[in-house]
Amino acid sequence: MTSTEINKSERTGTGGRPTPHVQVAVIGTGFSGLGVAIKLLANNVDDFVVLERADEVGGTWRDNTYPGCACDVMALLYVYSFAQKSDWGSTFGTRQELFDYLRDVTDRFGVRPHIRFNHEVLGAQWDEKLRRWNIQTSQGDYTAQLLVSGSGYLSDPVIPNIPGFENFQGKVMHSSKWDHDYDLKGRKVAVIGTGASAIQFVPAIQSEVGHMDLYQRSAPWVMPKPDKPNTGLHGWALKNFPGYRAFRRGFNKRGREILSFIFSNPDIAAKTVQGNAAKHLKKSVPDPALRARLTPNFSVACKRLLFSNKWYPAIQADNVEIIDGEVGGVTPTGIIGSDGKERQVDTIILGTGFLATKRPIAARITGRGGVKLEEQWDRIGMKAYRGTTVANFPNLFLMLGPNTTLGHSSQTLMIESQMNYVIEAVKTIRGRGLASVEVRADAQELYNRMVEQAIEGTVWDPATCTSWYVDSTGRNPSLWPMKTSKFAKSTKKFDVSAYQVATLAAAEHHTDVKA
Repeated sequence: MTSTEINKSERTGTGGRPTPHVQVAVIGTGFSGLGVAIKLLANNVDDFVVLERADEVGGTWRDNTYPGCACDVMALLYVYSFAQKSDWGSTFGTRQELFDYLRDVTDRFGVRPHIRFNHEVLGAQWDEKLRRWNIQTSQGDYTAQLLVSGSGYLSDPVIPNIPGFENFQGKVMHSSKWDHDYDLKGRKVAVIGTGASAIQFVPAIQSEVGHMDLYQRSAPWVMPKPDKPNTGLHGWALKNFPGYRAFRRGFNKRGREILSFIFSNPDIAAKTVQGNAAKHLKKSVPDPALRARLTPNFSVACKRLLFSNKWYPAIQADNVEIIDGEVGGVTPTGIIGSDGKERQVDTIILGTGFLATKRPIAARITGRGGVKLEEQWDRIGMKAYRGTTVANFPNLFLMLGPNTTLGHSSQTLMIESQMNYVIEAVKTIRGRGLASVEVRADAQELYNRMVEQAIEGTVWDPATCTSWYVDSTGRNPSLWPMKTSKFAKSTKKFDVSAYQVATLAAAEHHTDVKA
């Protein structure tokens, strides 16, 4: 089969209609998926589609509309480096600003015509004979030479398995699926969870509800949030002087790189960042007994470090009761705490996070030999090479895959590095006339050992830290424990020597060779 035949061939789909074939199929329109699409167009690759299950772009910033939703990374750093925004209202971007930004870059860079909305990916199987991906969506089938998953790790919420939960007769909603038509005024509300979402929506709704029971399994470390309006000379300079904007962005970026060093040394972290968080707690909570209950029993940044000036005032309000420990159960009209007491509520709001260490998309991707990605990860752990490619899954690229989550800087920095790696892979495949590339298992294992060794002894070490970063086996497949610049350097070029490749000619005989 010739190159043209592989790239342009069609097969018969549902109802006898020809199935469209593209060089690249991208899943998702968050920062990852849109970024890959923008870079494909910038490198003269227009034979691609972006498959989106919703009816608009935005990913996390489309779905999470809860009151108070905002970013906790400086807005200037939480954007694409090549598409800066100068009119942020304050230091940290709000949810609406970030959603608007993603819609803007979608249109500004010409991505929208390539997006297929309301196309949920139901399954994708590697076709070993034709060296391509067969993809099923809710709106029809596609085939693609390369598959890029930009579904991320904050796309599917965790619904806790609490006894009796299904019998609750009141209103239940997860923070990522907020029902704005539901009036909270005067309600008896139970909030389960005290993580990154709750720390934002609790202060936003506390004065509105009649009473709030806040179920706290473990108290978080909270730092003050230095959020200031971009007004006066500072705001004017951000809008009119790109050099000033670049300086501010670079200063924040370099400062956060220092955090990677601090968090790699728990003793230093305890004396610096944890010390500052403890001072914020002491200043905000005068009651020693309550302060003790709100003092975490783990090292700072073991779990995600949170930022808020409103959290402590809100949870000390007269209409808020903090209940420590696991939720014991749910009745038709209330919640049973770890103290055995049932508290009557009419509304339950879940701030229970996302399926970060068990990606739902993995159950829908099938590689060599009919093995699902979920099955492989269940067997050997959630592992990838450079957080992007996986052995036994040719031509598959994962954005924000294993060990790309950050606990110290902006996630967009990792996304841009991966975008570059994917584009370099596309260039290599096109330039060398390759049918497929597949990372070697030995290269993947060596890479993962390096990352695991780097995590040892840090605040994120699973031996001393239990958090949502850690999977059920006690391994941390989530965090990148080093500088973002180190990851950027490692993904600057596509290191084809770590891969088995098949040329177009060899593909006809199903032959793989080492590069």
